[in-house]
Amino acid sequence: MFDVIGKKRYFFAFSLLLTIPGLFFIILTPLTNGDAGLQFSIDYTGGTVWELKFEDAAVTPDQVKAVLVAQDLPDSTVVKTSDGFLLIRTSATPLGQAQPSPTAAPTLAPTLAPGATQGTGAVLSTPSPAPSASDGASASPGASSSPEPSASPSASASPSASPTTAPVAVIPIPSSGPLGEVATALQAELGPIADQRELTTVGAVVSADLINQAILLILIGSLGILLWITFRFHDVKFGFTALVALVHDVLVVVGTFAILGTFFGVQIDALFVTAMLTIIGFSVHDTIVVFDRVRENKARHAGEPIAAIVNHSILQTFGRSINTSLTVVITLTALLLFGGSAIYYFVLALLIGIVSGTYSSIFNASPLVVVWQEWEDRRRGRLAAAGRPTRRASS
Repeated sequence: MFDVIGKKRYFFAFSLLLTIPGLFFIILTPLTNGDAGLQFSIDYTGGTVWELKFEDAAVTPDQVKAVLVAQDLPDSTVVKTSDGFLLIRTSATPLGQAQPSPTAAPTLAPTLAPGATQGTGAVLSTPSPAPSASDGASASPGASSSPEPSASPSASASPSASPTTAPVAVIPIPSSGPLGEVATALQAELGPIADQRELTTVGAVVSADLINQAILLILIGSLGILLWITFRFHDVKFGFTALVALVHDVLVVVGTFAILGTFFGVQIDALFVTAMLTIIGFSVHDTIVVFDRVRENKARHAGEPIAAIVNHSILQTFGRSINTSLTVVITLTALLLFGGSAIYYFVLALLIGIVSGTYSSIFNASPLVVVWQEWEDRRRGRLAAAGRPTRRASS
């Protein structure tokens, strides 16, 4: 029988080997003011993400960067993607506060997504031909004064063309405001913009709210898990050791992304928090399976050493834990390979967290219960020995 508890120091050392490098790069984030460590997307920092393609395919990121510097955007970054698009990121949030020009207002207004505004990063669609036809009809005296809608061909085309011919999710190239000025400068220097795939702006207030909500969600989730496990097993040791395993998993995932951000520029966005909450839930699920078997075996084998009971419980649930995690890992691997770039790092975070959670549930949480219990037993033994009266030797 494999002695997991007897080799617990090796498993603890391996966990330290996984977490210490990542923790070092996490600490570098505030020390270097974001130059190293975690790289946050505009969801947390605020700013504008603009992905576009010029008609001249030879335009380089350096050329775009030069134009942006001339427009007082020296902190912007420009990266060329594998499909030829240029990805521009800037922390200057006023770029997204452009107001539509008076001439464009009638056509831009109907094409905004419901409840969205341009200043909050809304995705705009190409102006529908239906509203413009209607505008043309209202501008004509004959069409506006006609008592019958069918008397004017342009007026009658408006209701039928709107629901069927309006393109969806096509973003118009900005023509006014600070962002319009940048677009004009780019086209003047580098030629016309042929395509535009993304245009998102997040203000500083929105990003601050996201940060506060992310921290609050993780803290509430961890505290809830601690209280529930302590109540469920009637022992605070189970609650705290499960929480330590969760902290281990969080450090492994966040540390990995801090390393990837330092060397490869990988950024974390709002989906990262979703991944972390999923990892926490999955990790504690495995831990509870082992703890529940420990509780059952303590009742069945009362009087046996806690190390033997926990080791036996780990081996009994080992196959179940591995099989459950393996099915999830296979699914996540398929998503990682074929799911596309939009969810690539979200799936990567889940994959790392699921593997780490399975490891910590088996090789960290349960052995920590043994360490804590043995420490309590030794402490009680010393207190009992100190409380016994000493016999005086007879002369």
